[in-house]
Amino acid sequence: MRYSHVCLIPLLALSACATPETRLRNGLQDAGLSPAMASCMADRMVNELSIAQLRRIQSLGSLKGDRISDLSATEFLHKVRALRDPEILAETSKAAAGCALGF
Repeated sequence: MRYSHVCLIPLLALSACATPETRLRNGLQDAGLSPAMASCMADRMVNELSIAQLRRIQSLGSLKGDRISDLSATEFLHKVRALRDPEILAETSKAAAGCALGF
C-alpha cells in the first residue's frame, strides 16, 4: 500500500506544473469550445495576455453548466465580451478568427 502512495507523488507534482497554455486550453474546453479550437486559440493567446487575463478567460468554464454541444467561436466571444476587458476581447477575437480561418 505504501508503494502506491509513493507513485502518486510524481503524478500530483506533474499536474501542479501545468503550463499557462495548458490551463488556458483546458479552460477554453470547459467553457464549451471544441478541443481543436481551444488548442489553437490557447497557442495564439498565451503570449499576448497577462497571467491575470488568462485566468479570467480560464474561469469562463465555470459559467457553462451542462455542455450539450460545443460552442461556436461567436458564442464564446459573447461570453468573453462580458469580462469587460478590451484587450482580452481583442486578442480572443484575433485568435478565434485566425483559428477558424486557418491563418
